[in-house]
Amino acid sequence: MKHRTGNLFVISGPSGAGKTALCQRLLEVIHGLKFSVSYTTRQPRQGEINDIHYTFVDETKFRAMISDGEFVEWAMVHGSLYGTSKRRIESMINACLDVMLDIDAQGAKQIKEAFPDSMLIFILPPSMDTLKERLVGRRSNNRESIEERTNKAIDEIRRYKSYDYVIINDAFDDALKRLSAIIIAERAKISRIDQDWIKDNF
Repeated sequence: MKHRTGNLFVISGPSGAGKTALCQRLLEVIHGLKFSVSYTTRQPRQGEINDIHYTFVDETKFRAMISDGEFVEWAMVHGSLYGTSKRRIESMINACLDVMLDIDAQGAKQIKEAFPDSMLIFILPPSMDTLKERLVGRRSNNRESIEERTNKAIDEIRRYKSYDYVIINDAFDDALKRLSAIIIAERAKISRIDQDWIKDNF
């Protein structure tokens, strides 16, 4: 018997902040936490698997899904379309699973509007210099891409006040502990407890 309802956690942060690595590790250490796979029109990167990292579709299919109202949020990011399926989120929450999304600040705002109880968590790098170093270290980023991502990062960081939590990813293990603590604490909130279960058992 389930004793609580599912939570929705939205993780955001600029490219190079380390949010993707944190999310991947979090899924390994937190039982009952599931990743909501987003749709995208971009090409898979090396090692990415369809329906695990993203659901890869062409633009025609993506536009049709927009017309059908299948996305709770969608956006153009670095020249590619990304969207979050409302049906996927609702299905997991209704199954009493905690759901995690890795999306940008624009998408996070739309998620909060559609799911007011969702928790928004922003991942910050230690500094802009560190962020630039991480972007340069990615061989897939050329000079133009690095400049574009740096400018977008500045815009995203300015929105941190609209989030419920902020984590500075200065040391990966410490950031992971703080992120895990948020998930665990949110699970214990009185608003998440199945009060009918308490009534029947106590």
